[in-house]
Amino acid sequence: MIQEYFLLIPQKNAKSSNGGAVMVVALLMNRRPSAEFLLIAPTKEIADIAFKQASGTILLDPTLKKLFHIQRHIRLITHRTNGATLQIKAADTDVITGSKATGTMIDETHVFAKKSNAADVFLEIRGALAARTDGFLFQTTTQSKAPPSGVFAAELNMARRVRDGLIDFPMLPILYELPHRLSEKNGWKDRKYWQLINPNMGRSVNEDFLARELLKAEEQGPAAMALLASQHFNVEIGLGLQTDAWAGAEHWQSAGDAKISFEDLIARCDVVVCGIDGGGLDDLLGFAAIGRDRDTRKWLHAAKAWAHKTVLERRKEIAPKILDLVTVGDVVVVDNLGEDIEQLVDLIDEIEVAGLLPEENAIGVDPVGIGQVIDALAERGIDNLGKQRIVGVSQGWKLSGAIKTTERKLAEGSIIHGAQPLMAWAVGNAKVEPKGNAITITKQTSGSAKIDPLMATFNAVALMAMNPEPGISVFDQMAEAEQPQSDAVMPHDDDIDMVILSNHAHPRWEEMRQKYNDRFLTGDEDL
Repeated sequence: MIQEYFLLIPQKNAKSSNGGAVMVVALLMNRRPSAEFLLIAPTKEIADIAFKQASGTILLDPTLKKLFHIQRHIRLITHRTNGATLQIKAADTDVITGSKATGTMIDETHVFAKKSNAADVFLEIRGALAARTDGFLFQTTTQSKAPPSGVFAAELNMARRVRDGLIDFPMLPILYELPHRLSEKNGWKDRKYWQLINPNMGRSVNEDFLARELLKAEEQGPAAMALLASQHFNVEIGLGLQTDAWAGAEHWQSAGDAKISFEDLIARCDVVVCGIDGGGLDDLLGFAAIGRDRDTRKWLHAAKAWAHKTVLERRKEIAPKILDLVTVGDVVVVDNLGEDIEQLVDLIDEIEVAGLLPEENAIGVDPVGIGQVIDALAERGIDNLGKQRIVGVSQGWKLSGAIKTTERKLAEGSIIHGAQPLMAWAVGNAKVEPKGNAITITKQTSGSAKIDPLMATFNAVALMAMNPEPGISVFDQMAEAEQPQSDAVMPHDDDIDMVILSNHAHPRWEEMRQKYNDRFLTGDEDL
C-alpha cells in the first residue's frame, strides 16, 4: 500500500535518532532472508551520527544486543537469525549504484540533493523497489537553507501534491509545515503554532529557546530570520538571504507578478530597453528587458538566460538548479555556440520591430566579451552607425547608481517583474561588497552561483533611468488606424495591416503582426 515516506521536520526533533530507530525496527519486522537495508547520509559526519543512534538503540536492550551483531568499523549491523543487514553509508562513496536494498532511508534530502549525481542515485534506489514489493524508501529532512532546487524540490513537491490529494501515489507524506497563507505572512512567529510544527516540543525542543532565537534574529536582520524560519519552523525560503545579501532582495518577491512576460512588455509599454551580461562557456548569457508602461509609467521587467551544455559539466554544483530553470522555460541550454546569441537577438529584434526600442541608449552591455552579440545585432540593422544605441555600461563600483535605483524602485513598488524563478535565484545569489561610498555586486564575490540575469537587469536599469524617448509603436499606429474616418466608416482589418506594413518593411514583421495583431484587435483589456 505504501512504499515511500517523506518526513519534513524541523531541527532538533529527533530526526536522526528516530531515523536510526526506524531502520532497526525495519530489521526486526523483515522476513526476507539476507535482506539489505541502507541508511544514506550526505556526509560522513551525518552517517556517523545515524550509526550511533541505530547501534545505541540496540545496546540499550539486552535482547537486541543478543539478536544483532554490530561492526563499528564498517558501520554495519547484522541480524544474527536471518542474515539481514543494515549499513550506514555516506553518499560521497560510490557504493549505492547497483544496490539491491530492500529498504533505504535518506537522511537530510535537502543536503543530499546538492550532489551532482543525486538524481541518478534516486533512480537506482527506486529501481530496487521494482523487484521488492515489500521494500520502502524513507526520506527524512529539514527545510533547505536556500530556495529548494534539484531533487529536493522535486521530492518535496511530490510529497505536497500527495498530501493535498492532487495525485495518487504510494507515499505517506509527513510534513510539519504551516499552510502557505500563514507562513508567507510570518504566521510562524505566533507561539501557538510552534508545538504543531515541532512535535518534540518539551523534550529535545525548548519553547523558551525558540523565543530567544526569534528575538535575536529580529535584531540581526532578514538573513538571520530566514535561517531561523527555515531550520526551526520549516518555512520555505524564497530567496537565499545572507548577511551580505543585496538590499533589493528583501523587496524582490513582493514586486512580482507572474502575468508579466516579454509579450506583455511589447503590448503595454511605450519604450523598452535591454540589458545583456555574461556568455562564457561555463557561464550564463543573461538578458533582461525593462519597459515603461504607457499608462501607469511603472517599469515592467522580464528576463531569460542561455547556457551552453558544458556548463552542466563544469558547474556540477548548480547543474540541478539550471535544469529546474530549463523546465520552467527561464533558461535554454544550447548544444552549439552561437545558438544562444541568435535567440537573444531574436528577442531584441521583436522589440525593434514593434517600434519600442529607443533610437539612443537602447541596449546596455558589459563592455567585456560581448563582441559576438554586437556583431549579431549589426546583422539585424541594430548598430551605432547612426545614433548610439548599444551602450557599454561601466561595471564594478560605477554600477552603484543602477543598483541603488533598482533597490528604490523595488521598495516603492514602481518596478514589477514576472516573478521568474531564474531571477529569484540570481537575486538570492547576489552578494555585495562595499567600495567606499559605493557597493559592487560581482561574479567573484558571488562565487560559482550565477548572477548574470541580475547584472543584465542593472545594465537595463542604467538606460531606463535616462528616461528614453518613446518612438511610435505598432500599437499606437494600430490605434490611429482604427480611429473613425471623416465619413464615420472604420477601415477594414486588411487596410490596417497595410498601413502598418507600409511603415515596417522588415523581414520578420509578418510573423510579429500575426503574433500580436489578433490579440490587439480582439480588445483584450489586459493589453
